[in-house]
Amino acid sequence: MRNWLPNSLTRRLEVNPQARTLSASPPLVLALGFMALIVLGAILLSLPQAAEQRLGIFQALFMATSAVTVTGLAVIDPATDLTHFGQIVLALLVQIGGMGFVTFAVIAAITMHKRISVSQQALALEAFNQTSVSRIRSTAFQVFKIAALIELIAAAILFLRWTIDLPWSTALYRALFHAVTAFNNAGFSLFHDSLVPISGDFVSVMTLSGLIILGGIGFTVLADVGQKKRWQTLLPYTKLILIGTLILNLIGFTSLWALEFNNPKTLGMLGIGDQALAAWMQNAATRTAGFTTMDIAHLRDSTQLVMIVLMLIGGGSLSTASGIKIGTLIVLLAAVRSYIRQREEVVLMERSVAPETVQKALALFLITGALYFISVLLLTLFEDLPITSLLFEAASALSTTGMSHGITHKLSTPSQILIMVLMFAGRLGPLTLIYSLATRKRSRIRYPEGNFQVG
Repeated sequence: MRNWLPNSLTRRLEVNPQARTLSASPPLVLALGFMALIVLGAILLSLPQAAEQRLGIFQALFMATSAVTVTGLAVIDPATDLTHFGQIVLALLVQIGGMGFVTFAVIAAITMHKRISVSQQALALEAFNQTSVSRIRSTAFQVFKIAALIELIAAAILFLRWTIDLPWSTALYRALFHAVTAFNNAGFSLFHDSLVPISGDFVSVMTLSGLIILGGIGFTVLADVGQKKRWQTLLPYTKLILIGTLILNLIGFTSLWALEFNNPKTLGMLGIGDQALAAWMQNAATRTAGFTTMDIAHLRDSTQLVMIVLMLIGGGSLSTASGIKIGTLIVLLAAVRSYIRQREEVVLMERSVAPETVQKALALFLITGALYFISVLLLTLFEDLPITSLLFEAASALSTTGMSHGITHKLSTPSQILIMVLMFAGRLGPLTLIYSLATRKRSRIRYPEGNFQVG
């Protein structure tokens, strides 16, 4: 049997009745792959040489889950509690989790001149959010090349800046580590108090925030920009994500600065320039990266509410960010606009949006909202902590952001297990997770249309 589908079927993945059928759906295989990577990471982090004081298996499992899901929530301090070996393991888990283990699997298969089987094609299509088998190879290589190029350039800039104040070996090590964690939107830092010590350094802030934004835009957008290079020729989706990213960053930056500029516990004691840098970096990190340039626990409630919304929105599709994604939000807003204007079709950038896309966006929004509500409800039952801290912790885990009020290590075991589940669901995507647990059934029955009242 040929592993590659005929050209006439490159846009539809079908299995020949005489061929071996898939024993599991691609989303389920994807979920199991991430789980296997988490278990492997937990084993490595639990080794004696991974930490100054050997981690318990639960601590190692939590840190591995946080790394693979590129979250950044921690029950230990990676800067002081992990050895160089443990920190390298953490960075590798972040890299593989951010780019996706499927990317590495596809690249490895291609490098060894092996054809990708039908089951592998289905898995790659699910991971890359693609509909064409013929684009799997190019997408896999694009993901790898784009990530490597951006991370190496950023690491070189950080190294040149930090070597002024640090020994060259320390500067190089930290530059590589932060380039990986920032681009993959993980939020782990080797500085004490995250990025607070360098929050006033222009080069560091702009480099790290640039990494976060580029990693959160999405590889398809970066590839399209790299190929087209002109705004007029970019795909409509690329334009939407770029515009949406710009608007959300401006809203986040101005909101954080305006709400915190006179707060003596956050930005109030800084000069105007340092305030702007700290607010900008915190805004960028809120888009599922998790670094902090100020004490999150001392932010005003209004600021934290804005940050929760930004966290849950997240970044672009096929990116290192999570959340419901910018595209989902834009499609839902377009659907609302079309309803208000009494238009039958949803239109974006002079293109009609398929009803299936609108339904998927709505399902993702509702499932994410339901997961968030249930998780906060459970946390309030498990913990006797301020509701604001629990709201923030749940949003941070579900959006794989990684920011916290500093309560992660204080949570009870049931709450930490819940946080791990949220991180896992947030990385896979709630909709993908539901698909992996459900069997798709086709109905041949057509029902008559009924009149149901809403609103």
